[in-house]
Amino acid sequence: MSGRVSRTVIVAVVGFIAAAFAVLGAGPAYAHGFSSTVFADIASGDENHVRTALELEYDLLVVSVADYEDDDPLFQTGTAAFEDGDTTAQAAALNSHRRTVLDYVSERFSVTSGDGPCTASQVGDVAMGAREGVPYARLVLDWACPAGADEHEVRSGLFPDAEEYVKGTKTIVTYDLDGRTGSAALDAGNPSFSTGQSWYERFREFFVLGAEHLLGGIDHILFLLALIAGSRRLREIVLAATSFTLAHSVTFMLAALGLVDVPAAVVEPVIALSIAVVAGWHLWRLWRRGDHATDLETTRGGHFSLDRAGWIRLGIVFCFGLVHGLGFAGALGIDQAWSWTLLWSLLVFNVGIETVQLAIIGVVFPLLIVLRRTYPRVGLWLTGAIAAGVSIMGLIWFFQRLFAS
Repeated sequence: MSGRVSRTVIVAVVGFIAAAFAVLGAGPAYAHGFSSTVFADIASGDENHVRTALELEYDLLVVSVADYEDDDPLFQTGTAAFEDGDTTAQAAALNSHRRTVLDYVSERFSVTSGDGPCTASQVGDVAMGAREGVPYARLVLDWACPAGADEHEVRSGLFPDAEEYVKGTKTIVTYDLDGRTGSAALDAGNPSFSTGQSWYERFREFFVLGAEHLLGGIDHILFLLALIAGSRRLREIVLAATSFTLAHSVTFMLAALGLVDVPAAVVEPVIALSIAVVAGWHLWRLWRRGDHATDLETTRGGHFSLDRAGWIRLGIVFCFGLVHGLGFAGALGIDQAWSWTLLWSLLVFNVGIETVQLAIIGVVFPLLIVLRRTYPRVGLWLTGAIAAGVSIMGLIWFFQRLFAS
């Protein structure tokens, strides 16, 4: 009777996991394709003026402006230039419709002084660039503000959910204004910040941003699930998570501070490959050792009671953690001189990531241990099914990202 129940449970679990990964497979090759990030660099201009340099995702800007302003010629020329990958034509499309672009942006992004709103005017032409391989338009605005203000408020409502093109747009702000420097993360829940804002309010925003980034990045979550599925003992998942944390913290900080710069075209495929490799490691042990896949080999009293396989896996996790750190840094895209304020913002962002990571491990791994001890064979089948699904998704993403135009 128990054998029949076990087989039923196994079939149900494997079917559920297969269906879940089939749904994931219908998603985009990049984990964060359903959201967008706006980057804003804000500084003091001439007397009573504020200068903002906005970087906005090009194709999203075109469709949003064209839709809101009912500007079909912009949509036609702008999307054609996007499909052709012609950055000169992309800039020309936006510059030939600069009034509608400015109207759209200035209605959703604003600067206010203590005595009233500031008035925006465009400085120069729109220029084209790229972030993580995605075309971005750079728009510089000069804001004339009432005299005598010692604090300014910045508000962003660009690309709101109501437009139904993306969800959860983030605006990452770096500023040197009113004698203060720092960073802020804005979204629909926290659409504005003031240069007079307290430090802990800014840091709370970065903590939430870090937590949301891990939860919204399915590739990072699948990597974590692969680590959990392949861990044989509590000490292994603790050491693996610690190794991963240390590795991605180092490269995250270096990349976010501009000290390391690796193209997204390299980082994103390697992240996907890391998912497949870590998951495939557990599948290989299942194939090689069968029911003994979770057994430890002779350790001879080595450090941390890890066997040879455990140490090799730990080294692999550390190396891939270095690459994941570059992926985390890509979410911020901060381009600012080093400062203690910026450093603390980055650390808090990283703490947000780690909090969610530890929460997932704390919930999933104890359940897996209980299952392995109660129904060892079911536990093996379950982790094997998870590893197979994760490995397949990692390979699919790897080839999609590798050959993405």
